[in-house]
Amino acid sequence: MSDKKGRVFLRGITSETYGLKEFRRQQLDAPRVRDDSVVVDDAKVAHSGDSEKSRTWWRIGPGDDPFLTQSLQVHFVELPPHSSNHGHGHQNEAAFYILEGAGYEIHDDQRYDWAKDDLVIVHTDSVHRHFNPYDETARCLIFKAKSMWMYLGLVQQGRSAPVEDEDRFGPREDWSQVWTPGVDKLRKVVKVADTKWEITPLGKVRTLSAPGDDVRTFSVDAFVLDIPAGSRSGKRWHMADEVLYVRSGSGYSLHWEVEAEIAEKYYARIAKEPTRHEFKAGDTLYVPHNTVAQHFSADGEPLVLISAQNRLFKQLGYDQVAYLENAPEYDAAN
Repeated sequence: MSDKKGRVFLRGITSETYGLKEFRRQQLDAPRVRDDSVVVDDAKVAHSGDSEKSRTWWRIGPGDDPFLTQSLQVHFVELPPHSSNHGHGHQNEAAFYILEGAGYEIHDDQRYDWAKDDLVIVHTDSVHRHFNPYDETARCLIFKAKSMWMYLGLVQQGRSAPVEDEDRFGPREDWSQVWTPGVDKLRKVVKVADTKWEITPLGKVRTLSAPGDDVRTFSVDAFVLDIPAGSRSGKRWHMADEVLYVRSGSGYSLHWEVEAEIAEKYYARIAKEPTRHEFKAGDTLYVPHNTVAQHFSADGEPLVLISAQNRLFKQLGYDQVAYLENAPEYDAAN
């Protein structure tokens, strides 16, 4: 949150007891749907990207009150026709979904063009700048796991400028020497034409980034889910929390809380009754950690959701999804 105390980059957890049930209860009680009226950070404090023309505003971040998550942060960038923002660099990755318009990036002095419904990756340690040379406004939805980098101490960021106390340091070295070999060969732009729709237990899905693919992200898994009018998604349970942007359509989401019963081992106890969360186009929907969720499309037009999760959960041993009910389209096809 931006205030006189500064921007929150990483949130701590403090408790006078070992159990953290009150912390989780507060998260679960926070409203999970946010619309255009929610601007939790206007990028006026401790940000470096905006120019006089570009605009950046945040919807989900670690400084939020009420607090949802810092597993994944969500903000928007808007570039009016024939404009750009300021170039800057940071160690964390970012994934941009292009909602409207077209343009291009300059990353580490290389150009990458993008258009509506593409996914663009800002890789780690990238000096980047966004450009819109066209006659229509460009608008981007950004997912990033920035707090993860901050927790690990990877905090070097800023605009291009000489090194302070330059006399203390030797000549320039190639930073990429410490990167995983071969990352520079991975895709930076996932073009919509290069993806395909698949019928899965969740429903009709277009995958944008996932473990093991050739996309240059190590932190964000993303896909598009298309639910026919009047239909529903699969009912699934996973440990990672999730942010879904409502690209078009409207509907609601049912969430079943999962409680941990700690006996001779961990047991999951799923709530008998769900909570219901209504949404419309342009909203973001938050699904908390360790929650069973199912999404329903209203009558009239299909519901299109853009989903993002922090990939770190899969590296921590939570790479399974349990389907308690399949999407009807999947059962019909099988």
